[in-house]
Amino acid sequence: MGSSKSVVMAALIANGAIAILKFVGFLLTASPSMLSETYHSISDTGNQVFLLIGIRYGGRAADRRHPFGYGKAQFFYSFVVAMLLFGIAGWESIKHGYSKLTAGGHGGASETISFLGFTYEPSLAFDPVYVNYAVLLGGIVFEAWAFKKAYAEMSRQIEENDWSGLREAFRKTSDVTTLTALTEDTIALGGLVFALVGIFLSQQTGNEAYDAAAALLIGIMLMGFALALAWENKRLILGESLPESDERVLREIVREWDTVERIEDFRTVYFGPERVVVSADVVFQAGLPTAEMDEEISAIESALTDANESIRKVYIEPEDAGSGD
Repeated sequence: MGSSKSVVMAALIANGAIAILKFVGFLLTASPSMLSETYHSISDTGNQVFLLIGIRYGGRAADRRHPFGYGKAQFFYSFVVAMLLFGIAGWESIKHGYSKLTAGGHGGASETISFLGFTYEPSLAFDPVYVNYAVLLGGIVFEAWAFKKAYAEMSRQIEENDWSGLREAFRKTSDVTTLTALTEDTIALGGLVFALVGIFLSQQTGNEAYDAAAALLIGIMLMGFALALAWENKRLILGESLPESDERVLREIVREWDTVERIEDFRTVYFGPERVVVSADVVFQAGLPTAEMDEEISAIESALTDANESIRKVYIEPEDAGSGD
């Protein structure tokens, strides 16, 4: 929990700083693309706030109405973030890029700038495009710092769970907070590079279409990642089980137990990041005394929790040997 929170805090600080830098760039150059990027960073900053709310709410203790706790709140708020990323940052970037491509103009810097009813004339002794370069390069530095923290946490989880890499981690992790932060940081870095290349090509060629095309590509990338994030959160909100390989290990522990005849039913489900409930209906050897059966159940529960540290609760239900498969 603490690692996820530090990752989100790093992303929050980075996105907040970048939003301010981009807005300053817009105020000095009146560049529409910089204003669009400002909206993007403000959206990302708001998303980090939602993730922090999810971490705080999800950490509440279990009560009568929520006997397994509030861990799924993090899945919900991460889903909200994915939708905001899709609906605000992605769509607005695509719309903005497309409108500039079809209109054939960038807007560029202007001697007179109007914003929220205020009109002013910034006096610059240098080409204002260099303000955009400085802002974008500064943004890359901030985002790289946030990305490094998120990547380090995800790498720790990959090593801890013996996953093959990021692709498997994306499909199997239940720590959607870190996953969302890592995804946002990756998108933000990619977007900054696209914007930098687009502005550079427009400056060098005099063709404003490069800048507009960069904005369009950023929007497409945002919407694609947002959909992937929403899909990953949906599976956990609906109550996904452990990965098949992990569940197979747990099932074998119960199946090979000395006093167990067979397993009638075995289920696992996530109820929060790295929080799993295991339920098993088990047929024990005939004639096993009740007191000894209770001891065996306790021993099985301990063995399962030792095998997978994500397991928070185990329910072993003894079945009648005559129930059969």
